Amino acid sequence: MSRTLSVTGFEVGAHQPLTIIAGPCVLESLELGLTIGGVVKAACEAAGLRYVFKASFDKANRSSIRSARGPGLERGVEWIAEIGRTLGVPTTTDIHEPAQAARVAQTIDLLQIPAFLCRQTDLLAAAGEAAVKFGRGVNVKKGQFLPPHDMAGPVKKLAEAGCTNVLLTERGTTFGYGRLVNDFLGLGDLMDLKVEGGPPPVCFDVTHSTQLPGAGETTGGRPDRAALLAHAAAAAGVHALFIECHPEPSTAMSDASTMLRLSDMPRLIAQVASLAAARAAF
Repeated sequence: MSRTLSVTGFEVGAHQPLTIIAGPCVLESLELGLTIGGVVKAACEAAGLRYVFKASFDKANRSSIRSARGPGLERGVEWIAEIGRTLGVPTTTDIHEPAQAARVAQTIDLLQIPAFLCRQTDLLAAAGEAAVKFGRGVNVKKGQFLPPHDMAGPVKKLAEAGCTNVLLTERGTTFGYGRLVNDFLGLGDLMDLKVEGGPPPVCFDVTHSTQLPGAGETTGGRPDRAALLAHAAAAAGVHALFIECHPEPSTAMSDASTMLRLSDMPRLIAQVASLAAARAAF
């Protein structure tokens, strides 16, 4: 039997409507976050899907030291929390250091562990402890270097910290030829992960999966293939989709080469809702 993830207002998992986790890569301003979140929320409501607003307060893993990183912890967390309150939706953001976990968990519903940090014991323990203390959840992105079954390790570390309110996110595997590869056999294995209490629900990261690593100081991407991946993941039965979007992706402070145009989101959300409904009818 599989688990569900509880966030403020609803659950993510089997027999639940598909959840969309979406927003800008880095939070450039409060106003932009409200604009993006408002469009995505309306599209999700129209399609009968759940919505979690996502934005980063600090992009600590940029390809170049000269890249823009965001508003920082205090201002960023305040903005994200205000967006959640204004729109009436749960929120999520990524943390990079153990010391950030408790501060973020005070006001943010879902703590995100970046893929490159998914094996960091101290970070997972701090996130798990903070999630339990403040009644939050933890989303762990699968490292591009890990096979699906190795994600049992992060899940067990979180459980040892007392946290079983967990989501796992697939974002592609690096095979060394200039792109991330989405292994749908592996996605199925991740959804059937053998851990105590049953497998956590699984999210598919649509836009980061289109990255072309090694393209220089900024990562390249194929956002033209994002819809294809979203359709495939929804048909495969994932419980959530992670999508970064922006009104003008080419001007975005981070991940300009992979983010979807905000105006394209309502159509994509309607499409994946139809695919998820068709699969649920099997």
